[in-house]
This record gives sequence, structure tokens and C-alpha cells, in this order.
Amino acid sequence: MDNQSDRPLAWLRAELGYEPRDPALFRAALTHRSAPGPNNERLEFLGDAVLNLVVAHHLYAAFPHATEGDLSRLRARVVSGEPLAEVAASLGLGEALQLGSGELKTGGFRRQSILADALEAVFGALYLDGGLAAAEAAIERLFGPRIAVLPAPHELKDAKTRLQEYLQSRGLTLPAYKVERVEGEPHAQTFHVACEVPVLRLSAEGCGSSRRRAEQEAAERILSALEPGAGPRSD
Repeated sequence: MDNQSDRPLAWLRAELGYEPRDPALFRAALTHRSAPGPNNERLEFLGDAVLNLVVAHHLYAAFPHATEGDLSRLRARVVSGEPLAEVAASLGLGEALQLGSGELKTGGFRRQSILADALEAVFGALYLDGGLAAAEAAIERLFGPRIAVLPAPHELKDAKTRLQEYLQSRGLTLPAYKVERVEGEPHAQTFHVACEVPVLRLSAEGCGSSRRRAEQEAAERILSALEPGAGPRSD
């Protein structure tokens, strides 16, 4: 077997300390669809489900008072593409990937989506090769530290959501948002949006590179007036 075929297994042993029963599973897990032979698309599908299950279980235990919505937001912080790619890059997974010539030329081994998918595929292979316990051990080792430093669930809510919940909890009318003006060229626009809470005689303006960002800033300013020291902006 050539050194290129051995590379995924060497990575697996060095970075995860795992000795595979079925090496072919892990060669496939670390083979992008652009390369010849079995690739990682099916394993990525399975690994995504395994990762979500393990992380959901961990969060369920770690945040006993969090709502379903809170848990969903927390999980998204852990298992979305960016954190997955960061973990994969920290493990040097890109160097173990089998890529087609086109992806190699364009730096596919550094591409966030490719790294994230490959890591999920590895979790799928671990599940098939060693059962849930093997996958869970790897996931908890890699993501446990990230879960441990997650912010309080309420801090993950954006300003518009927090303002809405604040007003609803007091039986007050929801805020109204209005685009006041849009400045700049089409490719570099700045939106100015007003947020009004007429029942409290409060209004504020926010600006941003999108309507959503401007609305979030305006809502944050209203929140600051209602609750000085309100939580950090999450948009």
C-alpha cells in the first residue's frame, strides 16, 4: 500500500489514538468526492447525525434548565460548519485528506466545508467501526472544552428576540421597525433603521451593512434604555 493510502490511517492513530478494525471505512471518510474510489459523502451523512446526538445529550445534561430553543442555539454554536472546520484544522485533518487534482490546486484541504464534512465522516466511520462509544469518546474529547465555555443560553439570543420577549413578558405591544434610509453603492450599502416602542415612548436608530444588522443595533439600543447593562450583542 502506498504512503498516500496510509496517510488517513496514520492521521487517525496519531490524532485520535484509534486503531481501526476496518481501515477501508476511514480511508473513505478522508476521501473527498473529487478523488477516485469510495468517498465520504455517505459517512458524512451518518456522522452528522451521530455528532448531533452526542452533543445534544451533552448539552441536555450540562444545561438542565435550558429550553428546547436554548439547547438548539447552543448546539448550533458547537456543530455548525465553522467550529467543525476549526477543530478539523487543529487536528491537521486537511493534510490527511485524499483530494482530486482540481481541489488540490485550489487549496481544498483548507476549505471550511470540506474540512467540516470530513470530520463528520470520521465520526460516522468511528460509529460503524467501534460503536457509539467510540464516536462519543472522540466527540467529547474534541468538543467538550468548547461546550464547557459556552455562554449562558439567554446570551445567545439576538437583540430583536430579547426585546420581543421583554415586551411580551410584560404584556406590551411589540416594537415596529422601519427603514429610514439606505446609503452607499449597491455593493456597499449602509441601512438606517428605526425601532419604536410607542407604548413606552421609546425609539432608537441602528445602522449596519444589512437591514437585519441595523434592526439588531436599534433593538440593542432600546434594550439598553430598558435594562442598562443588558447582555452583549449576538448578531
